[in-house]
Amino acid sequence: MESSDDEKDGTYGKYVPREPSHNLVSNGAKFVDEVLNGQNERCLEHFRMDKHVFYKLCDILQAKGLLRHTNRIKIEEQLAIFMFIIGHNLRTRAVQELFRYSGETISRHFNNVLNAIMAISLDFFQPPGSNVPPPEILEDPRFYPYFKDCVGAIDGIHIPVMVGVDEQGPFRNTNGQLSQIVLAACSFDLKFHYVLAGWEGSASDLQVLNSALTRRNKLHVPEGKYYLVDQKYMNMPGFVAPYHDITYHSKEYPGGYHPQDAKELFNLRHSLLRNATERTFGALKARFPILLSAPPYPLQTQVKLVVATCAIHNYIRRENPDDWFFRLYEQDHVPHMEDSLPQLEAEQLTANIETPIVDVAFETEELEIASQLRDSIAAEIWSDYINDISPMILPTYFKSIRIQLSNETPNIISKINSGWLNSDEMCGGVSFAVLYLLDSLTSSASLVSHFS
Repeated sequence: MESSDDEKDGTYGKYVPREPSHNLVSNGAKFVDEVLNGQNERCLEHFRMDKHVFYKLCDILQAKGLLRHTNRIKIEEQLAIFMFIIGHNLRTRAVQELFRYSGETISRHFNNVLNAIMAISLDFFQPPGSNVPPPEILEDPRFYPYFKDCVGAIDGIHIPVMVGVDEQGPFRNTNGQLSQIVLAACSFDLKFHYVLAGWEGSASDLQVLNSALTRRNKLHVPEGKYYLVDQKYMNMPGFVAPYHDITYHSKEYPGGYHPQDAKELFNLRHSLLRNATERTFGALKARFPILLSAPPYPLQTQVKLVVATCAIHNYIRRENPDDWFFRLYEQDHVPHMEDSLPQLEAEQLTANIETPIVDVAFETEELEIASQLRDSIAAEIWSDYINDISPMILPTYFKSIRIQLSNETPNIISKINSGWLNSDEMCGGVSFAVLYLLDSLTSSASLVSHFS
């Protein structure tokens, strides 16, 4: 399918550029200088990062020989064009109005910067460590020591994609919309360990995960460690999933509700910890809204944009962890951004070459060990939970039982003394806690000793 001139320039159809919040300047260089010499907040607004972070990225790209000054456009302006487009989801024609360059010039520098970021992207993806638990687990009694071997969480999301009519079939997801799947392994401090983008929206979650585990640049899980995954995936070595058919998300519980068993409590804690993926993707999309709609670029460019934005996200997190976007998404409860696509399943990253799908097979014994690991975590959490809440819950419980028993005490004592209620029946139907309550309601000898 041939691309129209608009598509080649990065535009699609008729686009009416939004009104800028400042007066138009004479050219792009002047605009960039005004932003970089102005308040830091202005740089964050326009170029999505603080000034010192922006300048350092320019230095990195120049030092590695990936970008260079031209006669007309300095590196700072080249990066500014790229960041302005992805940070405001603008099309080439709209950016032309502001920077006063031709569509060809805007598109060329956009792609040059995109390729430069891709060239150093691996420098910004750091695999998980294997020695010390993440501080988000180590310092939170809800998660430590139970999840001490957890290194992060994995999720897959659908990102809108634009492809030719002849290619749309595989990219149409279960909601009938066109998307690429993006699988990401996230740390608990809002960074990406690994990103795989580009899988067709119709692909299954396990298919995408299999690809991540078997491709050349594969997802690596440290020995003896694991990632948390949601209910879309199975529980298997290296990946701990919640219990199926058990309430999972905390928002599904009514207010004041307490988990009733070990599986419910495990799912609740699992959900709270795995929430890191939602917060990480939330911060990414808030900073780079180009991911919220399908940009009119070739598919390969759309895939690169996902990886590049994740790399820049990690770079900013490293250089300025107190960045405003991160502060907004650091808490458990974060603002919800309305996605252009409903939530679905998982996703994938393709490079330029299609990779054959190879299923990762596990022996029955391996799956059983993974199941035992999850059960042992759930049992430990539940045991400590009961011990912790007993001093708070039992006095209230005993008080209500005391009131109910107070009127029946004479009859129960009479039955006990007459031998009508023997010790086996007492152990089966009346707890020793009740005996203590009865004892406290009478002035007679201890009833507990009656069965000792």
